[in-house]
Amino acid sequence: MKTSLVILTLFMAFAGPVFAHETAVGDLQIIHANIPKPGATARSAAGYMVIANDGTEADALIAIETPAAQKAMLHESATDAQGVATMTHIDRLPIPAGDAAVLEPGGFHIMLMGLTGAFTEGQMVPATLVFEKAGRVQIEFMIDPPGGADHSNH
Repeated sequence: MKTSLVILTLFMAFAGPVFAHETAVGDLQIIHANIPKPGATARSAAGYMVIANDGTEADALIAIETPAAQKAMLHESATDAQGVATMTHIDRLPIPAGDAAVLEPGGFHIMLMGLTGAFTEGQMVPATLVFEKAGRVQIEFMIDPPGGADHSNH
């Protein structure tokens, strides 16, 4: 079993019914799209999810749109051997066939910049994911309790 499928299985086992929500289109499943609640004066936030591809063809996430932010972009966080953390914009996130892409703190994530309002825990925030092959997919991010990486000042 591939590492990302193990992560997906563990995520679903511990997520519980309160946090589990998903959207499916074709062979893709978008699982628990969430934004940890940013501070009240935050200008940005990060979005996470798992995108599983049960099909035989790869796809890729190429854009995100949401009225909750002036701009939404794909980013990758990494820490080098010296402990220096970086965050880099990426143009596309591959979703291999029969595998999953995991967007999580410290790795791939969606950066929401120029938040258009405050969030409350449990709120559902509309967004559109744009895939190379699957096209436009409407989802909702759940606003989760605060935690994970703090992106409020980026």
